[in-house]
Order: sequence, then structure tokens, then C-alpha cells
Amino acid sequence: MNFNKHAENLSRHAFLRKLGFGGAALAAFYFGSHLQSCTNDRVNPAPTNMTLDLNDPAYAALKSNGGYVVKDGVVIARSNTGAYIAATRTCSHEGRNEVIYQTDHFYCTAHGAQYDNTGKGLNSEGRKGIAVYSTSLTDQILTITA
Repeated sequence: MNFNKHAENLSRHAFLRKLGFGGAALAAFYFGSHLQSCTNDRVNPAPTNMTLDLNDPAYAALKSNGGYVVKDGVVIARSNTGAYIAATRTCSHEGRNEVIYQTDHFYCTAHGAQYDNTGKGLNSEGRKGIAVYSTSLTDQILTITA
């Protein structure tokens, strides 16, 4: 009877050991691929000829210096000098889509990364910089290109 009990314990132990290895491998595969896709979801593609009609009330914030809007992963702002500028919404610090415009610079609300109007980092969190896009204005149509 002890022999059967011992054999049952060994079988259970062997089973659990195999299940643990298989479960860990499955979890590593699942979470590894899941984390990769989450990382990729945070990166916004660069715009190609995005246009904004500045007569549209949705873009009213761009009538004032320091105002900004967000469209398709891009922060579009009007600088204190009145120039239109645009940058990615994706922060270079941790890849979060939380970059906004704050009076005279781009700012990430997640950890405080700051970038000047050319995308250059202004503090340690923003040291890698962010992508800034070209803007052009024809009549009341603002075009943003990568």
C-alpha cells in the first residue's frame, strides 16, 4: 500500500513539474507576445499630409498662441510667436501617448518630460527628444507632414 501511495505521489509530482514547466513556457510565450503588441500599439505612425481646416470649430484652440489640439497621435500647437508646430504624441521617455503643449513647449503628463518647439529634450526625462513635423498654412488649411 505504501508503494502505491509513493507511486501516486511521484506521478503527481512528475505531473505538476511538467505542468509547471509547460505552464511557464506557455505564459512566457503569451505574455511575451502580448507585451510586444502593447509596446507597438503605443507608437504612432508619422503623419503624411494631415490637413486641418482652421475654420472648423474643433480647432478653435489654434486661434490663440499657446493653444493646441491632438489629432491622430499628433500634437498640433500655435507657439507664442504665432507659428504652427506639430510633434508626435508619443513620449520618448516611456513611449506613452501623453505629450501635450504647455504654453511654450511640449510636455508629457506621465513623468514630466519636456521638449522645446524643435523636439529637443529640456530635462532628463526628455533627453531623447521627440519627432517634430513640418507645417504649412495655405489660406485656412494647415498641413502637417513628416
